[in-house]
Amino acid sequence: MTHRLGAMNGWILLLGVCVISLVGCDNANQSSADTGSVKSTETPLVYTLNYPLQFMTATIAGEPVHVVLPDIEGDPAFWQPTADAIANMQKSDLIVLNGAGYEPWLSQVTLPGDRLLDTSTGFRDQWIEAGGPTHSHGAEGDHSHAAYAFTTWLDFALAKAQSEAIRDRVSGLLPDHEADIERNWKALTEQLDAWDRRLAELGTQYGDTPILFSHPVYQYLERRYGFNGRSLHWEPDSMPPDAEWAALPALLSEHPATLMIWEDEPLAETVEGLKALGVESVVFSPMGNRPASGDFESGMEANLKSLEGAVPPQRGTEG
Repeated sequence: MTHRLGAMNGWILLLGVCVISLVGCDNANQSSADTGSVKSTETPLVYTLNYPLQFMTATIAGEPVHVVLPDIEGDPAFWQPTADAIANMQKSDLIVLNGAGYEPWLSQVTLPGDRLLDTSTGFRDQWIEAGGPTHSHGAEGDHSHAAYAFTTWLDFALAKAQSEAIRDRVSGLLPDHEADIERNWKALTEQLDAWDRRLAELGTQYGDTPILFSHPVYQYLERRYGFNGRSLHWEPDSMPPDAEWAALPALLSEHPATLMIWEDEPLAETVEGLKALGVESVVFSPMGNRPASGDFESGMEANLKSLEGAVPPQRGTEG
């Protein structure tokens, strides 16, 4: 009897060791999966660096991806990321860049190169050279614009190319959702194509009519849709200096515009001063940052309706 009990105890002890070993093996495998590159049970984190990229990425990816746009005051093109923002980017699965000089701080930080997606690399030959004099953006201080124009998404054919680059990389993050991602992307491109057609029609309606842009951020819009514009460096939230007001009649003599397109609603005093010179004001926001209300789609619809309702006559042809 004692011998049988001893044998039984031995079997129980051996069984316990096996159970512990199996649990230990399972925990070790789980720990390896959690710390490895496999993300099948986690929501991928995608960091975007302006609002058009955030809109396109979130639209394409849908709910399976967490898409982040940092809290940026002012124009994201002149943002300098904080140490916390860099740390968050380093932990993300994908960092979506606009490119074309939009992120000049990129060379000064360390980010995982295999997680960077420059959405405008594929059409580098279509970048527009820019540059210009140093000027002020209020609290953002004095600066000069980049060597290239960077509001690429205002040419909706280029925005479509950017969205395609996003689709390809997001599909790599979520291979099990490839069909959904493709469907979302096609719906987005239908919207981009519709905006492209409306702007092309507006370009035809405006023809060679001279217009003014309050700031040199509309280069891709001008080139794609054929607007005949000249750019100033006027800020919507401040009155232009007296010297610039004094220089405006000479510019209007050379480029007889009856319309100025603004990034945001200008001061009433500025609007009245322009009216006195025969120039009306209309807002077409580049939508670089998250709007106070609405979203990218509603904002772009408002932009198009503003332009559609403001096709100006040539000077000397009114009435």
